[in-house]
Amino acid sequence: MELYKQELLDHYRFARHKGKLIRPDVSSGQHNPSCGDHVCFEAKIADGTIVEIAFDGDGCVISQATASMLAEFVLGKSIEFVQSLQSTDVQMLIKMDLGPTRLKCALLSLHALQSGIKMFLQKN
Repeated sequence: MELYKQELLDHYRFARHKGKLIRPDVSSGQHNPSCGDHVCFEAKIADGTIVEIAFDGDGCVISQATASMLAEFVLGKSIEFVQSLQSTDVQMLIKMDLGPTRLKCALLSLHALQSGIKMFLQKN
């Protein structure tokens, strides 16, 4: 368990894909009013595949580290695959079982990304 906590801390301290994209195809954010965490995802999509991704946000270690891990995980994957991801997939990605409050923090990034892809699909 300690190794997984170290991996989360590494993604929190040295986030992968943190920043903004120029002219993204997808842009969507989510906010957790109970704790104040927020995450915004941007992505570029080509032929149904995420070819560039970035996130920005503020919040706890779990919400921000999960955003970094998720961005790294979905880069190069199809948008159909990303839309099929569930809560259990996020927990497997971060390798931790979380209680209901912390699970909301971890799922913030997945909801932001899936919401953005949903809007992209509705427009195209």
